[in-house]
Amino acid sequence: MTPPKGRTRRDPRAELRAQTLSDQPRRRIARGAAPTAPASGGRRRDPRAERAAAAIQVGARRRFDWSGAALAHQAHQGRAETIGETGPAIRVIDDPAFLVLVVLDQPDGEITAHDRQLIAAGRILADAGGGAGGGAVVALAADAPATSGLDAAGADRVLKVDFELFRGYSPERRAAGVLAAVEALDPRHVLFAESGSGGADLARRVAAATGERLFPGVQTLTPTQAGRRARGGSSEFSRTPARLMSIAPDAVPPLEEVRHEARPIPAPAPIPSAFPGIRSARPLEIDPDRLSLAEADFILGAGNGVTDWTAFADLAEVLGATRGGSRVVCDAGHLPRERQIGASGTLVTARCYFALGIAGAPQHLQGITEVKHVIAVNTDLHAEMIKRADLAIVADAQAVIPALIRHARERRGTGGDR
Repeated sequence: MTPPKGRTRRDPRAELRAQTLSDQPRRRIARGAAPTAPASGGRRRDPRAERAAAAIQVGARRRFDWSGAALAHQAHQGRAETIGETGPAIRVIDDPAFLVLVVLDQPDGEITAHDRQLIAAGRILADAGGGAGGGAVVALAADAPATSGLDAAGADRVLKVDFELFRGYSPERRAAGVLAAVEALDPRHVLFAESGSGGADLARRVAAATGERLFPGVQTLTPTQAGRRARGGSSEFSRTPARLMSIAPDAVPPLEEVRHEARPIPAPAPIPSAFPGIRSARPLEIDPDRLSLAEADFILGAGNGVTDWTAFADLAEVLGATRGGSRVVCDAGHLPRERQIGASGTLVTARCYFALGIAGAPQHLQGITEVKHVIAVNTDLHAEMIKRADLAIVADAQAVIPALIRHARERRGTGGDR
């Protein structure tokens, strides 16, 4: 199995022969001369590149395809046409054999990490044919300033539609827009994001309207097989990739290095603005402590350095954070067991984790592997949590908590004694 990238393997014997000035009994070698012999031509293995290429799922538990299909896909992906003498390598597909339509979630017009993973999933299916039999990925995106970077994400074509389809709650209009694109493009596959931002609902509406079966929540994807876990993760259900599929978060890693053309294509006919049914909807605020740790976006964690639990609860309230803690804290009864973070508790995927007085045991650090940003407060400069943190405060957590409460209330203009 030849890796897609790697340095040319040196041939020390050939270099030695090239530097030899005399083959007499006392051989003379010019050590300072540059070798003139050609390299052996072998490719140096890059284990990290092989492992990254074989990864078909990112998340708390990574999955790998060692059959070679993922490596072949990466090698095919690396073949790009260079535009301009000094410009970046851009892969151009002028006459695709088929199309893969990717319907981006884009809550409020923003391209999310899930959207980029969705395009990467479409790339796997589009590149399955290889060469002249390959397809192109069409990204159905909002016509908004925030819609950018789709070329680096892997889109060959971009179909921009009215931004109002992505603003607020308009499921009927979004479904009508997708159906119009499906009718105009006749794609081989249509991919949606399996998310609560509208993609999961949209996928089921389109499936009902077309009468086609939807394969939802895809967690593993190759050019020939789509799969998802079932029965609480004890088994896996797989099949050939369906025409309509929704992709779970972190099922496919986003693309890197190779850019694609992202050529704009005209939008289908205008979509009617009036539909029966729900006219408007708005998000409702909920108590962050009612969220499970697996769903929380902002978590305030407590460890041995926290002793005033009333102040800790007040800080979580003013910050709008979900409370969590280390195993020691839960063992002591300061927080319920379902609030334990770590390998023996909950693996969290929050956008921000604020750790107060947590040293950072290995099992706890394993639980925050997928957290995007970590803020840590600890008196030990060399604590593992301080090393893991993006922003660290070397101080006593009990001194920091009231200061944060006071500052947060001042910023919000609510006052208060603390």
